Amino acid sequence: MKNMKQLILTILRRGWHLVSRPTRIIAKIIVKYNPDKCPDKWYLKLQWENSHDYKLNLKNPKTLSEKIVWLKLYDRKPLYTELVDKYKAKFWLSSNFGNEHIIPTIKQYKRVDDINWEELPNEFVIKCNHDSGSVYICRDKTKGVLYDKHMKSLSIHEVEIQLREALTKNYYLPCREWPYKNVVPCIIVEKLMLQKSGELPNDYKLFFINGEFQFVYLSYARESIDDRCTYDGNWNRLPFVYVEKQTYRDGINTAVAECPQSFQEMIKFGKEIAKNFKFVRIDFYDIDGKMYFGEITPFHSAGCAEFFPEKYDLIFGEKLKLS
Repeated sequence: MKNMKQLILTILRRGWHLVSRPTRIIAKIIVKYNPDKCPDKWYLKLQWENSHDYKLNLKNPKTLSEKIVWLKLYDRKPLYTELVDKYKAKFWLSSNFGNEHIIPTIKQYKRVDDINWEELPNEFVIKCNHDSGSVYICRDKTKGVLYDKHMKSLSIHEVEIQLREALTKNYYLPCREWPYKNVVPCIIVEKLMLQKSGELPNDYKLFFINGEFQFVYLSYARESIDDRCTYDGNWNRLPFVYVEKQTYRDGINTAVAECPQSFQEMIKFGKEIAKNFKFVRIDFYDIDGKMYFGEITPFHSAGCAEFFPEKYDLIFGEKLKLS
């Protein structure tokens, strides 16, 4: 009898929840089946509810996570669309800082069917300009094998399938990163940048708040241990990481990584770029002491990354001034 009473109360509570919040139910249906028709603010609030244990406050945001959502909605400079385009951003960087630090583009294609694999060099990187993750590394074309960002081996045919699918997607829709909405998708082939050792270079992701450098998140030894390390401007290890939940693991932020020779140069160039943003992540590579630009990202991990420990979400949120 007791169990039956609990069951009835549960049904009543859930039934009242559904009846009292019909707007949310309708919104969830729209998000699932017709996301391009869902207003950004509505969509982001629902997305937040599904991934956070506290209510989103856009009127008075306090954590960095909340403020990134605010920026998605209200910080809309046309320049951002140019800078998130991995193809067009090179022209902007070149015109402002010269070609010395730009990774050379070998080819640009509008369609997968336009790719002429025979004309490409033996080593290269092929990727889309408008999204995150559609990146494939070819170390030896004669083997007909490429590697994705997880170092999984793929055939040329499999890469073509994935590129073709990626070109059909508007990267703005999943997380409402509005700068990507009007990026014209294409495929670019770049020179494969390797260290003298033959290893892929580390990826240095520098974070800036209101134009000032905060910390660097290092993607270290990507082909082996693939650690995520965090340092300050003097290359002192910091006691937190800023990653997506599925990336967080025991032993993260423990690898011993030397400070790259061009680190201060990264900060210097990064500050110049960061003047255009309230919050931005700017990626760099160090190839045997020489700095190269990677990409510019206004919303790290689409704003879905978390701080571990979480108290740093508030600490860095307090630094970001939105007014």
